[in-house]
Amino acid sequence: MKVDKSTRKPSSANIIYLIKSNNDLIDLNFSREEVSYIKNMRKAKKDIVEVNRFNKRLYIAYYPGQVSVNQKSEAIRVLGNKALGFLNGSKITKVVVSSTSFSGNDIIAFVEGMVLGNYQFLKYKTGENKKVNSLEEISIFSKEVSLKDIDELMVISSAVYNSRDYVNEPDSFMTAEQLATEAKTLGDDSGAKVEIFTKKKIESLKMGGLLAVNRGSINPPTFTIFEWKPKNAVNDKPYVFVGKGVVYDTGGLSLKPSNFMETMKCDMAGAAAVIGGMYAISKLKLPVHVIGLIPATDNRPDGNAYTPGDVVTMFDGSTVEVLNTDAEGRMILADALSYAKKYDPELVIDIATLTGSASRAIGSQAMVGMKVNSGKEFVGLCKSADKVHERIVEFPMWDEYGDMLRSEIADRKNIGGAEAGAITAGKFLEHFTNYPYIHLDIAGPAFLAKSNAYRTVGGTGVGVRLFYEFIKSKVEG
Repeated sequence: MKVDKSTRKPSSANIIYLIKSNNDLIDLNFSREEVSYIKNMRKAKKDIVEVNRFNKRLYIAYYPGQVSVNQKSEAIRVLGNKALGFLNGSKITKVVVSSTSFSGNDIIAFVEGMVLGNYQFLKYKTGENKKVNSLEEISIFSKEVSLKDIDELMVISSAVYNSRDYVNEPDSFMTAEQLATEAKTLGDDSGAKVEIFTKKKIESLKMGGLLAVNRGSINPPTFTIFEWKPKNAVNDKPYVFVGKGVVYDTGGLSLKPSNFMETMKCDMAGAAAVIGGMYAISKLKLPVHVIGLIPATDNRPDGNAYTPGDVVTMFDGSTVEVLNTDAEGRMILADALSYAKKYDPELVIDIATLTGSASRAIGSQAMVGMKVNSGKEFVGLCKSADKVHERIVEFPMWDEYGDMLRSEIADRKNIGGAEAGAITAGKFLEHFTNYPYIHLDIAGPAFLAKSNAYRTVGGTGVGVRLFYEFIKSKVEG
């Protein structure tokens, strides 16, 4: 989709007018009959009113009621997505968004809802089944919106689109090697440095967790480092994002029931979020040193697969008793978290579709967050999360939960039991850190069975906008 800035007041185009009240209608050249119709629709609680002039269509979108800043921005995004439905329903290809009363941020939020909601994954659709949305171009007529604002919107939206694509791709295409290739392609485009470790390199590093999960696969694992280190970086120590890249999860020998396996191509949504976030950060040249680490493999039950009862020696030299091979995400993340120590990081944030426990606890409306020695950073991350409406619900990291991971034969076991599964997963990962650390479990919001406003069916790209906004906050203060 194309978004640009219009320098002329629209006249003959299809137009969406963003207004705060009926008083704004005075200067919009509607006839008396049209104004009466619009006001009657507004009385009927319509937040978008369509006026069909046959040669063009005009839409009036009303400003949300009195709510908090973050709630208002989200309501405006949802309003933009609703307007998108009108446009695609009428097969409109181009539209002008115009407002003299909305702020620049509000106009961008409205268009963001349109752009993100217009995403489709049609690669495998053919013939009549391939129904393409009609809207192709949005022009913004407002002195409150700059070309820089539009460029930022489009880069972030492109990053979200890519992240959604990665999640929606089947494992037959999106192998660990392909995921690494996708990261390299975006890194080359943005000017970032991307290094890919092959299986031979991973073996030389003795990343036991990643290698153990990969043992049942005929496809090799990868470990990708996506680094953006600008000369004008405002930070001395890097921020590090770690994304779980299990490109497909059968559960291994602890095999999932088939109905729990249907969507497991999404088990690399954390990796997709890191790749998308790193792309947006580097493409828009934020002056912050940031590193993305992506351990990737599939998890399959082949003859040499790791088994319940195995003891695995991890990258940091510690040992893990495997009681459930379906708790594989924490095994590969643990090696990456240990590897992150070499950077002496300011903060490390991992993101993963890690536990059904997190999804059952809070559903798809938020992600679970846990913190270690990072109170101030966690507050800042939550502020960024609220701003982009990718909200975080904090779970505790009390020491008592770590007791549930004690093993009789190894340093720890990889699951804690039936209770507090999301928390014990976080406690397992905490062991492999020695720096300020935040754990994000996105099992709920990463993949949707039906659309939620501009969050489309399938991969949502959750985490991309959050990471960009969080790193941007380090520049703006």
